[in-house]
Amino acid sequence: MTGAQTPGFGLIVIGDELLSGKRQDRHFPHLSGLLAERGLELRWVRFISDEAALITQTLRDTLAGPDIVFSCGGIGATPDDRTRQCAAEAAGRALAFHPEGVAALEARFGRPVEPQRRLRLVEFPEGVALIPNPVNQVPGFSLEDHHFMPGFPSMAWPMMAWVLDERYAHLQDPNRITEEAIAVAGARESDVIPLLEHVESAYPELRLSCLPSMRAADFSVELALRGAPAGVAQAMPELCRAVEALGFAWESVTLSRATDHD
Repeated sequence: MTGAQTPGFGLIVIGDELLSGKRQDRHFPHLSGLLAERGLELRWVRFISDEAALITQTLRDTLAGPDIVFSCGGIGATPDDRTRQCAAEAAGRALAFHPEGVAALEARFGRPVEPQRRLRLVEFPEGVALIPNPVNQVPGFSLEDHHFMPGFPSMAWPMMAWVLDERYAHLQDPNRITEEAIAVAGARESDVIPLLEHVESAYPELRLSCLPSMRAADFSVELALRGAPAGVAQAMPELCRAVEALGFAWESVTLSRATDHD
């Protein structure tokens, strides 16, 4: 859990082309940024192949867990698009043409929908809710707290934002989480382990990280604290004083988050 009252978020990205290196994933950094803007955090990411058994087992595992999950890829109409069927099997539900989904296809392509196989695009597990797709109006779907959308970033990203703001606005608080970091010149990880153990013990509600760096003979570590603003504000001065007591100089680090808004 990312907080006492806040569920965690997970991401499943499906596609052989990602695992083979033919394409590079962009969903991970984008969803991480969307969540951060809303004071939420990503707990885990899974990249899996188009293998039906693997998709089904992955979804069985995650449906049994507490997290809110976004799944990208595999909801098209071609034979290698298996996510819809696997989601139905994992949830123990039958597949059925979603009435509102059929209406959306009829509005988009005319009535009757041709070719007939295009209807597979809205053959979803029974009882799901639709996720509107602003690009081509072919919807994704929500199964409990699992949200399924296409692999195309241009479609998936606005659908992610819609789900977050329509379904989980009550969880959002941009001021819930903050992160501060310092760079400690000349220090190795082994030099700061005791003080990090002390800070971790004194502030268990915070997340602490230590990132070492070595360029030629110059060592340094970046120490970061992440959590509620009040806790970080209390712990960071103590961390800085402890670094100074060890004889090391430090400087504040400006943190940046990778973004991709293509």
